[in-house]
Amino acid sequence: MKIKEKLIPVKIKKIIFFPPSKNYAIILNDAEANIQLPIIIGTYEAQAIALGIEQIKMPRPMTHDLLSNIIEKENLKVDKIVITKLIEGTFYAAIFYYNSNNENVKIDSRPSDAIAIALRTNSEIYVAEQVMMEAGQRINLDDVNEAKEAAKSPANNIDILDQIHECHLKLQDAIDTENYELAAEFRDRIQSLESMIHN
Repeated sequence: MKIKEKLIPVKIKKIIFFPPSKNYAIILNDAEANIQLPIIIGTYEAQAIALGIEQIKMPRPMTHDLLSNIIEKENLKVDKIVITKLIEGTFYAAIFYYNSNNENVKIDSRPSDAIAIALRTNSEIYVAEQVMMEAGQRINLDDVNEAKEAAKSPANNIDILDQIHECHLKLQDAIDTENYELAAEFRDRIQSLESMIHN
C-alpha cells in the first residue's frame, strides 16, 4: 500500500447472510459519500465480529479475545486497521500498531480478523481509496432510511449466529461419531437458521 494513499474511514453497517456462497457479508459504510463495501466472511468470523459489536464476553477467551488481551497486557496500542487492497476478488488488510519503542508496525491480516481486533481494541477502521473505488457500491438514496435503521443494530442477528455456530459444532461431532442421521438434522437446522437472516 502506498504510504500517502488516501484512507477512507468506515463504520460497520450490518452483517447479512450471503446465499450465493452460503457465508456472510459484513457491510462497511462510508456515510459521508453514501458508499458501502461488502466483504464476504465465514460463519465463525461473522460470529466473532458480531460478538465484538455487542461487546459480549465469552466464558473463555476466543482467538480474537486472546490476541486483544495480549495487546493490552504488553501495553501495545492498535493505531488502526486498513482494508489495503483487492486482488482477484480477495480483500487484504493490515493491522497497524505501536510497539514498546513507539514504532508504528504493520502486520498483514485477513479483513475479518482485523475488524474483529479493531472492535476489541476500540480502533478505527479504514478502507484504501483504491479499494473503495473498485468494490464500493453507492447506496440508493431511497434506501437511506432503511440503512440508518439497520445501522442501529448491526449485529441484530447475533442470537441466530450463535445458534448456527453451536449447530456447526454439533454437526461436526455427529459426523465424527458417524451419527449421520443426527448430522442431517443439524444440517437442516443450520439451513433453516440461515434462511431466517437471508437478506
